[in-house]
Amino acid sequence: MAAVSTPTIICSCSSSSSSSSRLSSKQAHNTKQQQQQLLFDPKKRFFEVGIGLLASSVIALTPLEADATRIEYYATTADPPCEFSFARSGLGYCDIASGSGVEAPYGELINVHYTARFADGIIFDSSYKRARPLTMRIGVGKVIKGLDQGILGGDGVPPMHVGGKRKLQIPPELAYGPEPAGCFSGDCNIPANATLVYDINFVGIYSGNRK
Repeated sequence: MAAVSTPTIICSCSSSSSSSSRLSSKQAHNTKQQQQQLLFDPKKRFFEVGIGLLASSVIALTPLEADATRIEYYATTADPPCEFSFARSGLGYCDIASGSGVEAPYGELINVHYTARFADGIIFDSSYKRARPLTMRIGVGKVIKGLDQGILGGDGVPPMHVGGKRKLQIPPELAYGPEPAGCFSGDCNIPANATLVYDINFVGIYSGNRK
């Protein structure tokens, strides 16, 4: 009987293509596993969605807010000049606009917008740059004396009313006196014995005051 020869099967596949196939299969499996984890991990989904919303809100809102703030901030530098009246304390004051709201309440928190300058007109601080008014307690020594007297009134100075705008010229003895202020690492924003000029916009009474 003649011997039956077994046919030889020759594979044209290379070992590298086989490895690539296994690698692709593994990557696909990992990708599917990550997608399933994301689906069933609400905290991760919430975090990633939140980051996306935050980024879009920054892109969408920042330019508009910055423009509005710049306009309002620089507008305060163009307030019309006015002739100061002087109290016995040396505080100068003049009203740009008389407010129609309530008077500044003693010891309560109020909201004001302000621009602060040196006597030569150079601006060194402004709430408009921060796009929100300053909340401060008035009349109890929490701010410099010139602001307490200039907003709350007293010693011949009439009190401000909500909605009012007033310029204050504050001498050193009612400001920071012989000591420099706003110092950091040896640099001071306000020199000693500086006369300061404030533009005050009395926005309103702080809503969080105790009744």
